[in-house]
Amino acid sequence: MTDVIPLLTSPIPLIHARDAPHTTRAVRAGELVPVLRGVYAPAADWARLAPWERHLVRVHALVLLRPDDPACLESAAALHGLPIFGDPGTVHVIASDDATSRLVGGVQTHTTRDAREIGTVGGALLTGLVDTVVDIARVRHPAIALATADAALRRDPSLTVEALVAANESRSSARGRRHARWALHRASALPESPLESIDRAVVEWLGFPEPELQVRIGDDRVDKWWADHAVAGESDGDLKYDGRFGDPLTALRERHRRDARLFRHGVRAVPHWGWSEALAADPLESLLRSAGLRIIRPREHAPLFALQRALTRPR
Repeated sequence: MTDVIPLLTSPIPLIHARDAPHTTRAVRAGELVPVLRGVYAPAADWARLAPWERHLVRVHALVLLRPDDPACLESAAALHGLPIFGDPGTVHVIASDDATSRLVGGVQTHTTRDAREIGTVGGALLTGLVDTVVDIARVRHPAIALATADAALRRDPSLTVEALVAANESRSSARGRRHARWALHRASALPESPLESIDRAVVEWLGFPEPELQVRIGDDRVDKWWADHAVAGESDGDLKYDGRFGDPLTALRERHRRDARLFRHGVRAVPHWGWSEALAADPLESLLRSAGLRIIRPREHAPLFALQRALTRPR
């Protein structure tokens, strides 16, 4: 079955070796960088890319080289516009069960007995949205899986948690089925950023009560709301105040004004955190405890310990 998907385009130009003479000389001169074997990009353009954008470029390079190989896992997620954490490095493609699973030249070929829904647009093949989410949920860290599933529900309003759960349970292979359930059963379209998905996983593993998501208080909407404690949590991220989106002092003043409005509506505390606090976990725990929240169940050490490594290691 084929699903037509609006493909996310490459953020920079790509140059096939056959279309550019003297590529080796250009690489040595620092004018080009190799993206995949036989495909290059302008070095200046490559240097300005974020790590996750570099992976998207690698996926598009693979489309140039091997247009008949469907992308899967993070590589399909990149084409779908789902969050990618860091640069996975390896490009992932899927093949039939009679093929050989192998890693060659930065491209990992996966085999499977279960059929995948394959989407196609503009000459690129990739696993459909549901299969992409389920594939990631089965083999990646649960917080990454949750962020992927949340983003998929935001991207396609017709998609449901029930459809994701059913797709996981219907696969003939039991490998990863139980692992995927944690994220798929918790998926929600309400978180508005990958951080808001990751930190709600951390909040649960730290043992805090589950918050309501995206709750309106007066004229403002808060990311997380613990009504019993009158605590509103805000996932600010680390980009909002670094000057990338305007004057950071102006942004901080607006934050203070917004917090004041929330206090006037009965909110008792408004802890703010970013990526560093969420990934380290202990700083986020301190912030929430200081705001008056109580631990109601034991901390889950294993997923918290593995989280930072899962978000940075090549996959």
